[in-house]
Amino acid sequence: MNATTAIVTGKPAKSRPRGGMTKKRPVDWLLLALVVVGALLVIAPFYLVLVNSFKSPVDYATSGPLAVPETLDFGGIIKFWERVNFPEKVWNSIFISGIVAVLAVVISMLNAFAIGIGRIRGRSWIVLLFLMANLLPQEALLYPLYYMFKSVGLYDNVWSVIIVFTVIQAAFGTYLLSSVYGTFPKEVLEAASLDGASRWQILWRVIFPISRPTLSVLLIFFFIWTWNEFLIPLTFLASNANQTVPVAISVLQGDRLMDVTTTSASALLGIIPTLIFFLIFQRTLTRGITAGAVK
Repeated sequence: MNATTAIVTGKPAKSRPRGGMTKKRPVDWLLLALVVVGALLVIAPFYLVLVNSFKSPVDYATSGPLAVPETLDFGGIIKFWERVNFPEKVWNSIFISGIVAVLAVVISMLNAFAIGIGRIRGRSWIVLLFLMANLLPQEALLYPLYYMFKSVGLYDNVWSVIIVFTVIQAAFGTYLLSSVYGTFPKEVLEAASLDGASRWQILWRVIFPISRPTLSVLLIFFFIWTWNEFLIPLTFLASNANQTVPVAISVLQGDRLMDVTTTSASALLGIIPTLIFFLIFQRTLTRGITAGAVK
């Protein structure tokens, strides 16, 4: 109610809170408390890993897992680094995750272009097939894939894991992109065809630039998902030289000589590469997620 209305009606005008903010209700405070509790539950494991990675076994035994270390001790980090040859494991994970992410995005884009824009027959059934492939548990793939890679000589080879994860991630990417490309404006495609563009030119000069934010998000997710995979690399990468970071951490944790500080150090070193990757591509991820929010 403004001043003019107050003069006409004779009622005093209500003062608005500064900054245009309304008074918080009890429900708002409850939601805020739940968010804070959820954030603390998420941060707590990272805190435990961080503080215990820089403790000596004696310091951990005397002060416990929650206390801040009295002095920084890098013994756990050095012990884990030397035991598993950590740079080699990081390179294996980067190589596998990077190749899988790129190949899966390219295959997903080609499949989705044929299904979503090419309008091939049985489109709905094909999309349903890709959806069912995503629902198939990895445990069901181990037995047949083991004998298949054994017979072709790819067992204990990083390319066996690359092939498996490329197919798995491309199935999800095809399912997602085919739905996106199915709503692509036909006017843009018809205009490109009238200008004499072929199907490949439409794909690389029209579809790819417009869908680049979505493809960037898929690339980042595929990299992180493949990096964190454990069961298939553990099954098909038997030798120590081919192991990835999650496999190396789990194998080392089974050693009876392991202590809590070395275990925390291994978890910290396993988190750092993915954290760096996320921070580098954070802006790309944010742009890709919000690209479709505003026309």
